[in-house]
Amino acid sequence: MVQIDWSGHGAALNMASASNAYVLSDRGTWLSFKNKCDLQIIVEGDKRLFNQYGVILVNPEKHPSVKKDLGQQFIDWLVSPDGQKAIANYKINGEQLFHPNADDPNA
Repeated sequence: MVQIDWSGHGAALNMASASNAYVLSDRGTWLSFKNKCDLQIIVEGDKRLFNQYGVILVNPEKHPSVKKDLGQQFIDWLVSPDGQKAIANYKINGEQLFHPNADDPNA
């Protein structure tokens, strides 16, 4: 099990809740945050808020100690059907956090 510390963003959500203010938050923090009080999502799905994740292999010529083969195996798994399924199945409080798009030519 992975434990993620969202305390920095959680503090921002707490402050917004206490101040009746707006705050920009990532989905992971929102889904794991327990003290939402009267906070509600007012904007989501806007392409301007899209937060793409990516992966690149560290250059072994610049960093000779890098484990190039293991790194490449990890990258290959991430973009494989099994890796994309694992990413899609990652949930917080029953809600999907990530939307994999390795097979999307427009990503």
